[in-house]
Amino acid sequence: PVAIPSSVKEEVPSVTLDFKDPGLFGPQTSLNLPTCLLCVCIGSSVYCDDLDLDKVPPLPKSTAYFYARFNKIEKIHTADFQNLNRLKTIDLTGNQISEIEVEALHSLSDLQELRLSENKLWALPEIPVNIRYIDARQNQLVSTGIRPEAFKDLSHLQFLYLSNNKLDFIPIPLPEALRVLHLQHNNIQTLHVDTFCKHSDMTYVRRALEDIRLDGNPINLSHFPHAYFCLPRLPTGNMQ
Repeated sequence: PVAIPSSVKEEVPSVTLDFKDPGLFGPQTSLNLPTCLLCVCIGSSVYCDDLDLDKVPPLPKSTAYFYARFNKIEKIHTADFQNLNRLKTIDLTGNQISEIEVEALHSLSDLQELRLSENKLWALPEIPVNIRYIDARQNQLVSTGIRPEAFKDLSHLQFLYLSNNKLDFIPIPLPEALRVLHLQHNNIQTLHVDTFCKHSDMTYVRRALEDIRLDGNPINLSHFPHAYFCLPRLPTGNMQ
């Protein structure tokens, strides 16, 4: 083998990895480990699935896609996503979340996808206006836990999954862009004539909304024959 001259060896700088350097592995967690050693960070995505976490770890500011499924998180605080303006997806499926502070998501102007299914939520927080996809199935949502006209200004919302909750009525008004509305297995008993259509405008057509599920509710859809004239397809549910 060729020997390396001692003069060359002396010129090679030593490298020391500082595992507490937030620029290297992300900010420090409560477990005294940087987020990107505790979780898996790939590009702008952070994966913290199935780690027994009881809180949202501090995330790198470059995070756009955050997954923390099947943990033990109980509450989402306003500070958890503060200054994370690039977030597009948050997936907290299968935790124990019973509360999300009202403004915890409010400043996330780029957020498009919010997955909160299989938790213990009874109320929804303020939703950012650019959201496209909300999944809050299998929670304990009640109608009083959804603010009046909560979805009215969400002009980009296309998919809304609220099945297997405790809702008493359909949250209205619904945005025009909505394509899928799943409300099966709630406690919905009645339907306003203008929930989907505009009773005062018989020429109105809601073309986008093609998938409505109301099965598993006490409501008899046949009692509201004038509520669906503007829809491309009838809702799925009890018609007898």
